[in-house]
Amino acid sequence: MSKKWITVVGLGEDGLDGLAPASRAAIDVADVLVGGARHLSKVPAKAPGGNEIRIDWTDGFDAAFDAVEQHSGKQVVVLASGDPLNYGVGANVVRRFGMEPVTILPAPGAFSLAAARMGWPLADAKCLTVHGRPLSAVNLHLVAGQRLLILSRDKDTPKELAEVLTARGFGPSAMSVLANMGGDEIRRDGTAADWNHAPASDLNTIAVDCRAVDDADASAWSRVPGLPDDAFEHDGQITKREVRAATLSRLAPLPGRVLWDVGAGAGSVAIEWLRAEPSAKAFAIERDPVRAARIKRNADTLGVPSLKIVEGEAPRVLSDIDLSPDVVFLGGGVSAPGLLEDCWQALGSDGRLVANAVTVEAEQALLQFHNEFGGDLTRLSISRTGPVGPKGGLQAFKPMMNVTQLVVEKK
Repeated sequence: MSKKWITVVGLGEDGLDGLAPASRAAIDVADVLVGGARHLSKVPAKAPGGNEIRIDWTDGFDAAFDAVEQHSGKQVVVLASGDPLNYGVGANVVRRFGMEPVTILPAPGAFSLAAARMGWPLADAKCLTVHGRPLSAVNLHLVAGQRLLILSRDKDTPKELAEVLTARGFGPSAMSVLANMGGDEIRRDGTAADWNHAPASDLNTIAVDCRAVDDADASAWSRVPGLPDDAFEHDGQITKREVRAATLSRLAPLPGRVLWDVGAGAGSVAIEWLRAEPSAKAFAIERDPVRAARIKRNADTLGVPSLKIVEGEAPRVLSDIDLSPDVVFLGGGVSAPGLLEDCWQALGSDGRLVANAVTVEAEQALLQFHNEFGGDLTRLSISRTGPVGPKGGLQAFKPMMNVTQLVVEKK
């Protein structure tokens, strides 16, 4: 039996006619064809070699893959759109079966085709998808001069995106909707502020050349940690900008790492963790439902809707979180009995605990923890200028509350 029995073939709107010889040959000799109704319809029922068994996605990937396993050793071809590993089904196939039995034969994907239609170097464009994902994820990438290629959710996505761009101060952005590329193509051009085109096909890709009404007014924020405090909606319970920047440097966001932000307040630390490294994961734990709702709004506004919000009292709700942390940050509730210890226990080997304390009681808790587990203690003292006197004609530095920071590595 050949080790390679599953072939994932990228298919374009032009169907079999646009395939490379190797891809066409794989379909011709397939015993089993797998794909969505649209892709399966592009392969004649009596293709050379006679592939009589067809499996679609009607009941979801897992059910289809269960059916595929019943044909192990036969020649199975999975039909995908364009490049199967670029937001395509190829990743699901490899995740289920591993790479050993799989061959992947890509075709030009939507991003490559859209870049070719626009004349944009693909390396200079940011490629995104909102198919099955919140549209607010685009907010992370709104910067004047940035070019975006976005896989749509459906035909209504361009209008919704135009509204988002306009609301964020990017109304002059040039938009092109490219539908059915490689087949009966549709193209519509305009600007976000004036977008009034009728919906195109559900299968469309949006090209956006980001242009701001006024660079000073557009809601574009750097990805470097330490956003202004007023970038967040908050009630005063927020890790201040200077302390937040220092804290994020010790949290050290990395791809795939999981953060628990315990006592999240406005969610500023967890949000900046994800902005710095979008492939990381973060949970914001907050007991106050009003603040929890505010965290959700902040995450959407700042382009990280993947932030998971856990509403409830720590440490009680920590056991409900389905991913163990690589890093834990405590910005509030440090003096709560047992909280530091519970967070420490949740960390795996090489995990890191970062805790900030303002009150005397919280500082004492950090000192006691430091005496037992070690780590680094740092005192952060920040002063900002403010008016002096009743008329406010003069300025002076006014100290903020000192912050004691503990950083402990779990070895």
